[in-house]
Amino acid sequence: MTYVKWILLLVVVTFFGGFLHYTLPQTDIVRIVGSENRRIDFGENSIFWASPDVGTVAGATRDVRFIETVKPNGRPSVYRNEDTGWGWPPYFKLDSSNLQAEARDLTSTAAAPQWVALTHYGWRSEFLTIFPNAVGVRPVEGPDVTVIPWFNIVFLTILAAILWAITVRIIRFRRNRIDPLLEAADEQWDDAVDSVNERRKGFRAWLDTWKGKPRV
Repeated sequence: MTYVKWILLLVVVTFFGGFLHYTLPQTDIVRIVGSENRRIDFGENSIFWASPDVGTVAGATRDVRFIETVKPNGRPSVYRNEDTGWGWPPYFKLDSSNLQAEARDLTSTAAAPQWVALTHYGWRSEFLTIFPNAVGVRPVEGPDVTVIPWFNIVFLTILAAILWAITVRIIRFRRNRIDPLLEAADEQWDDAVDSVNERRKGFRAWLDTWKGKPRV
């Protein structure tokens, strides 16, 4: 039973951690090399794509903006640029067209690089054909700049404090309310078992009198 409890706890922690990693903003230092619109036919991976631009009609096929970049180590990285609207995750992004224009304005070459800090959420998976969604871009001095994720630090600190407070209250409630009830029920069960055993002994003693044995 202990192993089952730990396995369930591990599954919950893994799922919750993956959810936070996908949803919280991340920042990559990249160099923008291009931007384009692609016609996308959505399939089983549609849950990893945002909703269409606010004011447009949703469908199984639509144009999606993409921002193509290269990281300092030379690896390519492609981001989609979609509105999140008023849905989840709550970035309330309504300016994907403006972001696309900013990305094009910051496009550079390897000979004259312009490095940018591109903020996004989501994952890149070539197997599932999913892309992180860009939510902001700004120029930086160079590829070695350090970006401190202040929002994530504050958010995770507050979340940890809330979870700790809830856990403490649950433990306290269990110790003060549930454990005494369980102990009382356990004592009543023991008393009932003892009573049954005493009656059983008395019945056996009564039967022994019919066999000519003295009652103990």
